[in-house]
Amino acid sequence: MTIEPVKVIYCGICTMPLEYCEFSGTQEKCKLWLKNHDEDLYEKFYGVDGVTKGVANASIEDDSGKDRTVVKDKSAKLEAKLERENKKKMASRIIIKRIERTKRKSVTTIFGLEIFGVDLKKAAKMFANRFACGSSVAKNNQGQDEIVVQGDFSEEIHEIILKNWPTVPQENIDRVEEKKKKKGEQA
Repeated sequence: MTIEPVKVIYCGICTMPLEYCEFSGTQEKCKLWLKNHDEDLYEKFYGVDGVTKGVANASIEDDSGKDRTVVKDKSAKLEAKLERENKKKMASRIIIKRIERTKRKSVTTIFGLEIFGVDLKKAAKMFANRFACGSSVAKNNQGQDEIVVQGDFSEEIHEIILKNWPTVPQENIDRVEEKKKKKGEQA
């Protein structure tokens, strides 16, 4: 007798196995996704047979019905939280700033990448390897982390960000050039 491995299908929304979508907090979106991707599985989990079997099990375990409302409340709160985080992410800006230093030297700073889930240390290392220069994560004047790259690479960094992190929208990236004031120049 050979035992066949179980094939587990994961949800495209919550990334949990389909049996556990109800605990993810995004059950309605998961249902919609499953209905669009596999009608047979949707019928199995959410069809008349699946629902009546689930109701029969629930009525045997607990007659109060309070558990269902708690799950719905939690899922609504989680969905609202995810929506707020997504709005914050879309309103956030990434600033690539070229700052002139002495003579013909300059540095490029990148601020705001961490909001889009980018690991700043890994990104700094990638920039250092790509441009063969010094690159590090440092705190700016406001006490927030930013990446400092030695040299003028603002255009290349813009392209690399778009290529390596598709979650970052192109319209959220700003490029700024900060020039050093010369002697005798007024503010």
